[in-house]
Amino acid sequence: MIPQKYAHILFAFFLSGLMSLIVTAIATLRTSGPVDGFVGIWLGAWAPSWLVAFPAVLVVAPITRRIVAALTR
Repeated sequence: MIPQKYAHILFAFFLSGLMSLIVTAIATLRTSGPVDGFVGIWLGAWAPSWLVAFPAVLVVAPITRRIVAALTR
């Protein structure tokens, strides 16, 4: 079991993975259409996207939390 103090990192890991998976699926489908080998093309686009998305979420999430806190009660 992972200690609670690492929950924000695990959250960012899964959030970035799932969001980049969805976004690259849409972008790949729009670009190539439902062609043979679509899944391979999609996963080829997703892997490097996730490498960017994970650290981006780690950096952007605290900024986003502060913005949301400032805009809400």
